[in-house]
Amino acid sequence: MIAIGSDHGGFALKQAVMRHLKDRGLEYKDFGTYTEESCDYPEYGRAVAQAVASGECERGIVICGTGIGISIAANKVPGIRAALCTDCFCAEATRQHNDANVLALGGRVVGEGLALKIVDTFLDTPFSNDERHIRRIAKIEG
Repeated sequence: MIAIGSDHGGFALKQAVMRHLKDRGLEYKDFGTYTEESCDYPEYGRAVAQAVASGECERGIVICGTGIGISIAANKVPGIRAALCTDCFCAEATRQHNDANVLALGGRVVGEGLALKIVDTFLDTPFSNDERHIRRIAKIEG
């Protein structure tokens, strides 16, 4: 199950991502926001991150206007490695090298077409399990 959440700045892109996940046959849980009314991104970043950290969901996607604020909020939850990605290379690398478990996107930064490709890359790329990456992740968590 994929946890997904956004603020008002990411609401439209979140709707597109949820349609895409449904089309792929992937289950997701929407942690809000549910309208385009102004709201505070930390609430939604934290809710998604807590769902991933607890094991309720295996990965998460968070979206705000730039992706920056909501990724900072998500990364405050222990065990979360949220990565802001603006292209497929970054999405692939963060999964392979960092075992990122939350993808952050900027709804006002990337268009829908690119965003959906980034989502696919993030979800479909496995962690490398290389010893050097495991060691580095342990130092992040440390």
